[in-house]
Amino acid sequence: MRRRWVTYTAAGAAVVVLAAGAGCGLRSGSPMTDDVRPGTVGRGEPLKDADLTVTSKAFTESLVLGAIMGIAFEAAGAEVLDRTGIQGSIGAREAVHTGDADAMYEYTGTAWITYLGHSEPITDPHRQWQAVRDADAKEGLAWLEPAALNNTYALAMNRSNFEKYGTKTLSDVAALAKSDPGAVTLCVEPEFANRADGLPGLKKAYGMSLPAGNSTQMDAGIVYTQASKGSCTYGEVYTTDGRISSMDLVVMEDDREFFPNYNAAPMINADTYERHPEIADVLAPITRKLDNDVARKLNARVDVDGQDPHQVALEWMVEEGFVVEED
Repeated sequence: MRRRWVTYTAAGAAVVVLAAGAGCGLRSGSPMTDDVRPGTVGRGEPLKDADLTVTSKAFTESLVLGAIMGIAFEAAGAEVLDRTGIQGSIGAREAVHTGDADAMYEYTGTAWITYLGHSEPITDPHRQWQAVRDADAKEGLAWLEPAALNNTYALAMNRSNFEKYGTKTLSDVAALAKSDPGAVTLCVEPEFANRADGLPGLKKAYGMSLPAGNSTQMDAGIVYTQASKGSCTYGEVYTTDGRISSMDLVVMEDDREFFPNYNAAPMINADTYERHPEIADVLAPITRKLDNDVARKLNARVDVDGQDPHQVALEWMVEEGFVVEED
């Protein structure tokens, strides 16, 4: 996801260098030992006798998605090694690329812009996924169908300010900034404030003019708190963050489709996928169920309620009937 590009790129590069320097791949990880059997996925155990390694990045949503994938593989009969929580987007991708890991949920926009080096996103989410799939096929990576889950940037406000100003779209925000400049104050992260695909590009795309003093830069966690309090009218948020629901924030629609699509999709090592094409059928119904509402609820269980990401993933898989826990 975009908000983590800079920190993850640096950390990911360190992971890659350390692995190369050691003359080996990733060695950390532990077996998944969930006592599950097939529910609506994994029937007939199509992955029986397969040894699969799942990975993820280190932030909440990626950890939950990595656990969901691993649990699905377990139910389908595979022995699963858990290497989730890699510090860095590049490190996690490289693990799948080299075969140190077999699969992870990755984001289409991250692949297109960060890994594949394109400066312009593709506005249609399915075409964006297709472009990533086709480009990464040459890199030894197979992408399965994407989820509706789209973790991208947005602006959000508290319920009181929403009732006061009535803005629903970013075009509405731009119009408010023109008619009442003092009404539009922003709380944003430093990276968002300075990226062409962050606030500068947003202002250009929507013709939004704001006095310099109307934007305050701060840590991401503080942004949510300040927006919730109404200390700033709008805060920069991420569309699947659990704090949106828990703090009752109202998200503005990106009606001009400025922000790129960051749909989550399974990314599989191509050799692994050739050996185990059944992976697609195992993951497809799960991926189809993942949308922003689901992601917000699962993320909130971790970030707001303090639950363990793996346990959150397991409970959701059971709740949805995808797997059954053994007594």
